[in-house]
Amino acid sequence: MPLRLTATVLDTPDPQGLARFYARLLGFRVDEDSPEWVTLRAPDGGAGLSFQREERHVRPVWPAGDGDPRMQAHLDIAVDDLDGALALAVAAGATVAGHQPQEHVRVCLDPAGHPFCLYLPEG
Repeated sequence: MPLRLTATVLDTPDPQGLARFYARLLGFRVDEDSPEWVTLRAPDGGAGLSFQREERHVRPVWPAGDGDPRMQAHLDIAVDDLDGALALAVAAGATVAGHQPQEHVRVCLDPAGHPFCLYLPEG
């Protein structure tokens, strides 16, 4: 029986707001939309993103120190123009993380605090 990953799910106190952020950033379309759950689909049919209401969501700290809530996953987003993608992310509501570990990567935080990386593929 083949298995197929359909989406990554992010917890947030505001599923619809976080979905709007990622729809704008990635150009994904809304597939399911309710106050408790939103699913975005990639235009090319690839895996999407879903957002689940979690009232007790705690923003991760990146980079985390001792005792800080740690991220358990993050999204890697390949871009052709790092500065342009960063400007788009900030305009959509992202925050640029204070710590940037690599020259060809920009770590950002979405409106719910989930880290994501914009990066230039090597090649």
